[in-house]
Amino acid sequence: MGILDGKTILVAGVTLDTSIAFSVARVAQEQGATVIVSNFGRAMSLTRRVIRKLDPEPVLLEVDVTNEEHLAGLADQLREHTDSLDGLVHSLAYANPETALGGKFLSTPWDDVAKALQVSAYSLTSLTMACKPVLANPASVVGLTFDATVSWPVYDWMGVSKSALESTSRYLARYLGPEGVRVNLVAAGPLETLAKKAIGGADEFNTVWGSRAPLGWDPRDPEPTARAVVALLSDFFPSTTGEMIHVDGGLHSTGS
Repeated sequence: MGILDGKTILVAGVTLDTSIAFSVARVAQEQGATVIVSNFGRAMSLTRRVIRKLDPEPVLLEVDVTNEEHLAGLADQLREHTDSLDGLVHSLAYANPETALGGKFLSTPWDDVAKALQVSAYSLTSLTMACKPVLANPASVVGLTFDATVSWPVYDWMGVSKSALESTSRYLARYLGPEGVRVNLVAAGPLETLAKKAIGGADEFNTVWGSRAPLGWDPRDPEPTARAVVALLSDFFPSTTGEMIHVDGGLHSTGS
C-alpha cells in the first residue's frame, strides 16, 4: 500500500527520463497514484517516448502555459480522465540561454525577462487556477525551485524567476488554503537535467555541492527530490503549506 493510493496527480513538464518530473511520475506510480503528464509542442514527441518506460503508461495532455486556450480547456481535458485531481506538480521553467543566463544579467532585454517570469513563476498560478475546477479538497500543489534566497553564478534571470516562484507559492498558499489546497516547493540541489545543461558554466554548481554538502550530493540522482515531492503530495503533511523543503544534501544550512 502506497502513500498516494487512490490519488490522481498531474505532473507538468515531463520531457526526458533524466528530468525531476519523470522521477516524480515514476515514484508517484510506485506509491499508488494514477499519473497524468503534460508537455507541449515539439517536446510532446520526447514525452511520448519517455513515458513508455512508466507502468502503466500515463495519459499525456498538451498544455502550453503561455497559451490561454490550453489553460482554459485544461479542466475539461482532465475531466475526460478523472473526476477530480488530488495533486499538481509544477516542473516548468524557461529562460533564453543566449540572453538571460550565463553571466548576461545586465544586458538581458525585457521581452526575454518577461518570458522567463511568465513560464517559470506566473505559470504556477495560471496552471493551478486552470486545474482548480477539478482540484479535490484537500489537494496538494508542489513546485520545484533552486533556492533563490541568494544569488548564484550564471543563473541570472532564472534566479530572479525562481525568487518570483517562491513568493508566488506563498501567496497561492495564502489564498487557496481556505479551500483545502496546500502549496509547497521543493528546493533541489543541482541535477543533470536538460535545463541545467542549457546553462553555460552550470558545472560550477557541482564543484560547490561536491565540497560543501554535509550529506554529499549526487547530481545524477533525482530520486531524493522526487520522493520529497511525492511526500508533499501525500496526506503526510496535512498542515504544511507555503513551505520550501530543501533536498540539497544540506548545503543550504552551511556557511562558506
